Amino acid sequence: MRKRHALAVVSAGICGLVTAAPAQAAEYSSALKIKAIQYDAPGRDSNRCSGGNTKDEYLVIKNYSRTATVNLKGYVVKDATGNRFAFTANHHLQPGDFVRLRGGRGTDSDAGNVVYRQNCNFIWNNDKDTIYFYKPSGARADVHSYTKSANDRDGNGYITYHG
Repeated sequence: MRKRHALAVVSAGICGLVTAAPAQAAEYSSALKIKAIQYDAPGRDSNRCSGGNTKDEYLVIKNYSRTATVNLKGYVVKDATGNRFAFTANHHLQPGDFVRLRGGRGTDSDAGNVVYRQNCNFIWNNDKDTIYFYKPSGARADVHSYTKSANDRDGNGYITYHG
């Protein structure tokens, strides 16, 4: 009798795991995902708007859809401490296309695949941080945590996600 009861509990647990997996995967279903981050801008950090290197710190967001064009307007990027950037203008990513969200000031360009945060302060920590990416609905599109020692083996300040 104990064996049957234990088997029923294990079976119920496995069914619970199987049904929980799609719900979790759905939470992160998004054509847009974080492809890479240059979290540590090359050179000595300088957040001066003129002559600084915050523009060399960037996040790469890619459209992994094979068919859908996605507008970035309304998407939000945050770090672990709550620094945030919201895409307020239309910026359309064709299937397979990407954009670099750069620090510093500059002119956004669909042709140049770049959007500037219009802020000369660094957003990503050089030792560790978490990148949160949200859809306009507020649902999470993607998230990645990194530490320099664990995720950046060559120490160049650049990490790739999602191939």
